[in-house]
Amino acid sequence: MLTHLIERRTEVGKTMRQALQQEFDDRMTNWYRLNGIRSHLSWDQQTIMPEKAAPGRGQTLSWLAGQAHNHITDGKLGEVVSLLEAEIRELDDDDACNVRRMRREIDLATKLPVELVEEMASVVSQARQVWQDARAASDFAMFAPELQKIIDLTKAKMQYLGGDSANYDVLLDEYEIGMTMADYDPLFAGLRERLVPLLDKIMRSQREKPELSLPEGMQFAIADQDSFCRFVSARMGFDFTAGRLDTTTHPFCSGLAVGDTRITTRYDEGDPFSCLYAVMHETGHGLYEQGLPDQHALCPRGQAISLGIHESQSRLWENQIGRTTAFWQVVLDTFKEKFPELPPDMGAEEMNRIANAVKPSFIRVEADEITYNLHIMMRYEIEKKIFEEDLPVAEIPEVWNTMFAQWFGIEVPDDSLGCLQDVHWSYGAFGYFPTYTLGNLYAAQLSAKMADDLGDLDEIIRSGDWSPILVWLREKIHSHGMLYDPSELIERATGQPPSPEPFLDYVEKKYSRIYGLEAE
Repeated sequence: MLTHLIERRTEVGKTMRQALQQEFDDRMTNWYRLNGIRSHLSWDQQTIMPEKAAPGRGQTLSWLAGQAHNHITDGKLGEVVSLLEAEIRELDDDDACNVRRMRREIDLATKLPVELVEEMASVVSQARQVWQDARAASDFAMFAPELQKIIDLTKAKMQYLGGDSANYDVLLDEYEIGMTMADYDPLFAGLRERLVPLLDKIMRSQREKPELSLPEGMQFAIADQDSFCRFVSARMGFDFTAGRLDTTTHPFCSGLAVGDTRITTRYDEGDPFSCLYAVMHETGHGLYEQGLPDQHALCPRGQAISLGIHESQSRLWENQIGRTTAFWQVVLDTFKEKFPELPPDMGAEEMNRIANAVKPSFIRVEADEITYNLHIMMRYEIEKKIFEEDLPVAEIPEVWNTMFAQWFGIEVPDDSLGCLQDVHWSYGAFGYFPTYTLGNLYAAQLSAKMADDLGDLDEIIRSGDWSPILVWLREKIHSHGMLYDPSELIERATGQPPSPEPFLDYVEKKYSRIYGLEAE
C-alpha cells in the first residue's frame, strides 16, 4: 500500500511538473516571438524602409517593446519560473538552462517601468534615421538632440537596474555577463602596454619600406564586389537558402528565426577590402546564428551566449582566416576574374600584405588588428566619461577628436570620420564596444586550440575546403547556445580560461613576420 502511494505521488508530481514545463515553454516562446518581430522590423528599418516611414515604425516598435515587456513582467512567467527553480534538480540540462537564463531576463525587466521601455524603443527608432542623415551630412549637431534623449533614458535605466549606486558597470554587464570596469581597465591597460610598442616598431619599419597598395585610382564595380563577396561567404559555409546579404549604412547581422539569418554590408568602389572583410565579419556572425540548435530556437538554450562570443566568431573568420596568404591563394583567381584590371603579377603574398597593412586610420570597422583595439579602448573611455563624469553631449566631438589625435597621431577632419561613424549610440548600445576586444581575444585563443586539434590552419585554408573549421566551431561553440557562461564556454573549448596572451602572441608573431621585425 505504501509503495503504491509513493508511486502515485511520484506520478502526480511528474504530471504537474510536465504541465508546469508546458506553460513555461508557451510563455517563453511567445516572448521570443515578440522579440523576433521587433528584430525583423528593425532589419527592415535599417535596409529597405522608406525614410518617411520612420515615425510610424517608431510607434509600432514602441508598442511591440511594451507588449514584450508586459509579457515578461506580468508576474505569471515569473511565478512559473519560481516553481521550476524549486524543481531544478529534476530538470535536464537544457530545461535548467532555460529556467536560469529566463530568471535573469525577468529580474532585469521587472526593474524597468514599461513607459521607459516604450519611450526608449520609440526614441531609438527615430534616432537611427537622424543618425544616418547626420552621418551623411557629417554634422553632429543634427544628431545631438536625439543622442541627449538616449543618454538621459539610459541613465534612467541605470538607476532602475542598479539603484542609487548605479554606474557604467550596469551597462557593461548587459552585453557581457559579469564584466565590469574593474575587469576592463587592467585588461585594456595591459593590451596597450604591448600593442603601442609593436605599433611603433611597425611605423619605423614602414618608413624604411613603403607599404604595398592596390593600383591608385582603380575602380571596383559594386556588382562585381557583391558577386565576389557572396562567393567567399558561401565558401565559408553561409547558407544563402537560409539567409540574405543586403546593403546598409553600418554592417550588421540579425538572426531573425530558424532559416532566416540576415547579414549586411556596404560598398566603396575604391576599396574592395572594405566590403570583403565586412562580409567575412558578418558571415562569421551569421554562421553562429545558423549553427545554433534549431530545436531550441525560441528559448535561451538556442541563443548566442554573449556579444563577446559572437564577436569571436566574426573576428576569427575575418582575421585568422581572411587575412592570410593561404586565403588569398584560394580566392585570388576569382578576384582577378571579377577585376581583370588588377596587375597580373600581383600574387597572394602581395594581396595579403595589403590586407594586413597597419596604419592608424579613422574608421574602426576598417582598422588593422593592431590599432583596432585602440579604437575600442577610446570609445570605452568616452562612454565612461559620459556615464561616470557626465560629459555633456555637445562636448563629445571635441573630446573624441582630442583623444583621437593623442592616441592615433592624426587629426579628425569631420564628424562622419569621427564620433558619427558608429551606429551603436543611435540605438542606446552603451557598453557594447568592449565586447569587440573580448571577441579578438577569444578568437585568437580558439584558433590556437583549433590548430592543436586540426593541424596547421594555413594548410586547411589553402586546401579550399574550410568545412573542418566550421565543424569545429559548431561543436565547440555554436551547439551550446546559452548552456554555459562565456568564460566557461571558452575554457571548455580551449582547456584554458580566457586570457589576452594568445591574442598578443598571435599579433606579435604575425606582424613581426610581415614587417620583418624579428631582428629588433
